[in-house]
Amino acid sequence: MDPLELTLMEAAAALRTRQLGHLEYIQALLAQTDRLSLLNAWISRDPERLIEQAKAMDQAHPDPELQQALAGIPIAIKDNIDTTDFPTSGGTRALLNARPKRNAPVVDALLQSGALIAGKTNLHELALGGTNHNAVTGACRNPWDPSRISGGSSGGSAVAVAARMVPAALGTDTGASVRLPAALCGVVGLRPTTGRYPSEGMLHLSPSKDTVGLMARSVADVAWLDGLLAHAPFDLPHLSLKGVRLGLPRADFFEGADPDVLAVIERSLQALIREGVECVPLEINELNLHNEATGSTLVMFEMVRSLPTYLQQHSMPMDALLAGIGSPDVARLLSRQLGAEPVTSAAYAAAQDRRQKLQAVYARHFADHRLDALAFPTCRMTAPPIGQDDWVTLLGRQMPTFSTLIRNTDPGSNAGLPGISIPVGLTAEGLPVGLELDGAWGSDRHLLRVAAAIERALPPMPRPPGV
Repeated sequence: MDPLELTLMEAAAALRTRQLGHLEYIQALLAQTDRLSLLNAWISRDPERLIEQAKAMDQAHPDPELQQALAGIPIAIKDNIDTTDFPTSGGTRALLNARPKRNAPVVDALLQSGALIAGKTNLHELALGGTNHNAVTGACRNPWDPSRISGGSSGGSAVAVAARMVPAALGTDTGASVRLPAALCGVVGLRPTTGRYPSEGMLHLSPSKDTVGLMARSVADVAWLDGLLAHAPFDLPHLSLKGVRLGLPRADFFEGADPDVLAVIERSLQALIREGVECVPLEINELNLHNEATGSTLVMFEMVRSLPTYLQQHSMPMDALLAGIGSPDVARLLSRQLGAEPVTSAAYAAAQDRRQKLQAVYARHFADHRLDALAFPTCRMTAPPIGQDDWVTLLGRQMPTFSTLIRNTDPGSNAGLPGISIPVGLTAEGLPVGLELDGAWGSDRHLLRVAAAIERALPPMPRPPGV
């Protein structure tokens, strides 16, 4: 038994039946973390604490009938989610030592199930970007190719899972921040329906868009954690792919993608069609019209109100936060909104109206076409090299980095829909490609059943080279 290859549920079962010792498991994960420290997945850790916790569990003689479901499982927490045992820094200099007074409710839920906190993971500074090239905490590196980005903003969480440092992690997702790094690092990433999980105890960008999200190496693991955080049934009944209807919005989500990415996606879709999946071509004509006037307007307007509110618990003025910003892209975003180009209340109200129209467009297409999910490439490209913070090359053209990376994930986020990215293969360069499935509002458990069925029908992802 290789402890590193165990999924969350497999590890929990092995620990519960004593096929695997808690200390043995923790030491294997810690050794892997130390060996791959170059990837820079973490901001803060306490290995000695984990070792002591594991020893105590090995010495105890719990009743298997009463044992907590996640007893002894270390889970990584993105460093913008509050924990009392570690600072919550947001990856920015002014908060590196800021210790919250209470855990976020999602963290408490994990702890009450017996999970351990593996540490706090690296992120794009203040979660305001998609590369995780953080000038304060350092770039987080992709385990498939350390010269490339992990994706962001939850890059450290994705890297920790992909590199077998932990079996699962929490991230947060505003417009892409769980699904994008999951796709670029070859793991499963779930953004739930907005409001499905408690949102307190987060360093929010946009309270109306932000949500905690989940990462693991299997859909079953993500589904289990979703059940825990949403107080939903833990089981995920088997679903046959025969008759499952996937909407393919090709003009809106496929066009302009890297041909190598499309080749992997099309190969996967053909495999699903052979299993009985019905692929439904879609044209969502109003999608871009409503989406482009929604996302960034909502985030920028809400961010300059939510950040000062969060800082109050640390008695920190906004000026102190701004003085510690290290990443140029983040500094530019904040300076525009706090300076001469703020989003007005009128623009914000218009964006909220557009969001309602966007939600109506999605609802109509799901109903009219009897869709189980929309399916499309999570990202139109594979992970670009570290350092391309402003511009990336796609199809031989220079494109804005952030908008290019989040192009496919942002519309569903603005509508508050559940979305899951599952790894479906590697390009000829050996880089992961993610297939995103977006579900109708509130259809999280059905979406997870569809994702699990698709996962079973496709070849498993290999381990990253060198990991």
